[in-house]
Amino acid sequence: MARLPNRLKTWTALAVLGLGALAQPGHASLMVDTATGPAVQSTIGNPSAFLDQAESLQRKDHPKFVQMLERLHRETPKLSPRDEWRLRYLDAWEVMFQGNYAKSEEALREIIAKATDDAIRFRASSLLLMNLGWNQRYEEAFTLANRLASELPSIKDPMTRFLVLMNLSQMLDLAGQTDLAIKYARMMDEAIPAGENRCLPLNLLVAALYNGKRLHSASPEVQEGIDACTAAQQPVATNSIRLVLGSLYIDEKQPAKALALLDRIEPTVRLNRFYPHMLSAQAERAQALSMLGNDSEARKAGLAAAAMAHQGEISEWLMVAYEVLYEVEKRQGHTAAALVYHEQYAAQDKGYLNDISARTLAYEMAQQHLHVQRLETDALAKQNSILRLQQALNTKAVETGRLYIALLLMMLVSIVLWLFRIKRSQLRFKKLSCVDGLTGILNHQTFIAEASRALHLTEKKHGKACLIFIDLDHFKQINDTHGHAVGDDMLKHVVTLCRPLLRTSDLFGRLGGEEFGILFVDCGREQGMMLAERVRRTIEASPGHCEDLAVALSASIGMAATDMSGYAMQPLCRDADAALYRAKRGGRNRVVTDNGDEKHAKRA
Repeated sequence: MARLPNRLKTWTALAVLGLGALAQPGHASLMVDTATGPAVQSTIGNPSAFLDQAESLQRKDHPKFVQMLERLHRETPKLSPRDEWRLRYLDAWEVMFQGNYAKSEEALREIIAKATDDAIRFRASSLLLMNLGWNQRYEEAFTLANRLASELPSIKDPMTRFLVLMNLSQMLDLAGQTDLAIKYARMMDEAIPAGENRCLPLNLLVAALYNGKRLHSASPEVQEGIDACTAAQQPVATNSIRLVLGSLYIDEKQPAKALALLDRIEPTVRLNRFYPHMLSAQAERAQALSMLGNDSEARKAGLAAAAMAHQGEISEWLMVAYEVLYEVEKRQGHTAAALVYHEQYAAQDKGYLNDISARTLAYEMAQQHLHVQRLETDALAKQNSILRLQQALNTKAVETGRLYIALLLMMLVSIVLWLFRIKRSQLRFKKLSCVDGLTGILNHQTFIAEASRALHLTEKKHGKACLIFIDLDHFKQINDTHGHAVGDDMLKHVVTLCRPLLRTSDLFGRLGGEEFGILFVDCGREQGMMLAERVRRTIEASPGHCEDLAVALSASIGMAATDMSGYAMQPLCRDADAALYRAKRGGRNRVVTDNGDEKHAKRA
């Protein structure tokens, strides 16, 4: 089974830290567990103390925290203005915990805009940062993270500083800045405020190390984090690390250990009903059962995960679930069902790739905006200095005035040069967003857009064009046998082979995974068939080499031409995709067109 990219796996763990960390620790709780003592002893005669007690239970006993919120709303005691904002903040926290991000965002923005207490506004900003990240509004999230980072030196309150460091670690980890994420996590661990513990810093450290591929199941940080969060009575945060440990077991081909771990934490996952944990636990269970060969139970777990999903949701765990379902159905010989699940898996995979690109671009844009703002501030400061200098120089000789003009021109040229460099950087980032980061060819979105534009121009001049979809045969086996690094080298090798075969007018792009697309412009059906066959033969005849390892490659190719499919991109893609599936079902390593023509070669 293909290994899921680390970063998405731990974003669930990171986000739950944002929810847990915003609770105010350190208040003594008068509530006793009903299994070991009397029920809640506190009353709402003192609303502020009651809010302190509820807030202290956010991570330690979430069900009781919810009960106390309901009691506050049911009995409606008279609250001070500060306590009213605290209650609104706790309501927004719970709404976000349940997954209603839009409603939570609305409440948080009102708190940030209107609350008079700085601590509450900072906590609302921290929670809003998590909300924006979960909602994939990355540019807003990174902009907010930059603002919090700029305010960090002026934050003297230990708890507030602790929260800002937490958010910086999380957001930089999300942006792929692993070293900085680890640095901020360690800074948190060295500056734990009174009443806090090591649970949150170790959660962030484990997540950053896992994302940086610097963690394994026996790493001491994993057990340290589990012990710290267990001692702190924070089951949701504890489960976050345990689910990362389950992923490590699966990555290390130890499915039995992963399954035993999932069985052990299942009661607490169900009790807290935190949606990302429920979904990820089911997906991990499906992976482990599939690796153990228990197809029946793996199918049940995969279907349970898929049934939890919200309509239109793109999730790394849904991608895992659909991949397991696809592989199970394929092993069972249920071709039709396997194809359906493969399409759903492919849709989730493409959504993941788009999300990675969006995150990277958003982070770079946020950094550029911050750079521009600093330059604008510096430019205003320089202009003010120039004005003061001008007033002083007005009383001096003409030579001094000429010197001032020269200095002014030099500053203006410097500012123009800086702005030119910024614009050039922005254009470079825009170009990078159109290119696949691994292979250097057009990414999926740009290829579709450019191909549609080329087809429109071809239709105007009554020309012809052919579209081919290329899928590398048994590519998953290469990843499983030799590792993803070799698989990546093979993808780049295929691109290197295909580029010399293309004309300057042809378009070449990566559609996702091991699938590529080529649009042959001003090309008839017969010529397109010949070019597609040349691509297939070239791939088959040129095995990839990595160190001393030779990896045999072949490709299945589906072709559609404008003479039958028309010039619209959607039907042309559909026909090429259908031809590709026929090529794969027909034995792979062949070229099949949308009218059934076929060329193929048997493997050596």
